[in-house]
Amino acid sequence: MADESKAEHKAEELKGKAKEKAGEATDNEQWQAEGRAEQTKSSLKQAGEKVKDAFKKK
Repeated sequence: MADESKAEHKAEELKGKAKEKAGEATDNEQWQAEGRAEQTKSSLKQAGEKVKDAFKKK
């Protein structure tokens, strides 16, 4: 389960990067902002997974 979550979060991060780059290429500020937001959301989720993993090891 945890590995699936990690993969989903990484995919979400890559999707955000792609959206941000598409926004830059088309000069679409909304896509740029959405892409950055998706990346931030994904990063927070990944950090949460790392904290869970740290507690499981103890």
